Amino acid sequence: MAETATTRRSRITPEREAELYTAVLDLLREVGYDALTMDAVATRTRSSKATLYRQWGGKAELVARAMRFMKPGRAADVDTGSLRGDLHSLVAREDDCVMEQNSALMRGLAMAVHGNPDLLKAFRELLVEPEIAEFKQVLQRAVDRGEVREDNPALDYMMHMLIGAFAARTMIDELPPTQAFLASYIDAVVIPALSA
Repeated sequence: MAETATTRRSRITPEREAELYTAVLDLLREVGYDALTMDAVATRTRSSKATLYRQWGGKAELVARAMRFMKPGRAADVDTGSLRGDLHSLVAREDDCVMEQNSALMRGLAMAVHGNPDLLKAFRELLVEPEIAEFKQVLQRAVDRGEVREDNPALDYMMHMLIGAFAARTMIDELPPTQAFLASYIDAVVIPALSA
C-alpha cells in the first residue's frame, strides 16, 4: 500500500501536498470526520475530486496522511543524550495553542475511528505503527545507554502512558494538555516507571 500511495502522490509537489493537508485539517476542525467530504476538500483546495481519489484513494487515507503531516518531525530524530531530555524535547516541539487544537482534533477522530474500519486501518498503518516504531528507537537508545533495563515491563506501555496523559488531561482536569503538564507528567510518571 505504501508503495502505491507514494507512486500516486509523486505528481504533486511538496508545497501543494502541504496545502492540501492543511486544508483537510482545517475542514476536520470545522465539520469533523463524518461530515468531511472529498467534494469539500476539492472545493477548498481548488482540486478535482478525481485527482484527490487518484492521489490518496479515499477520505480515510487522506485524513491519516494529513494527521501524519501535522506531526512536527520524527520522534526518532530527537537525540539529546538522555531519555528525559528526549521526551522533554518532543513535548517542547508544539506550543500550547497547537497542542490544544490537536487535542480537540484527536478527540473527534478517536470517536470516528470506532465507527469506520477504513479510518482505523489507515490510522494504524500511517500513524500508530510508524509512531510506535519511532518511539521504540528512542527507547532502544535509552536501553543502550543503560538508562532503562531491557526487561523493564513499562517499555511496552510507553505510548499508552503518553497518549493517556494527553487524553486524560481534558477528560479528568477539563483542561487542555500543555507543555508544562506533559513535562511534569514525564518526570513524575514516565521516567520513574522506566527507571524502576
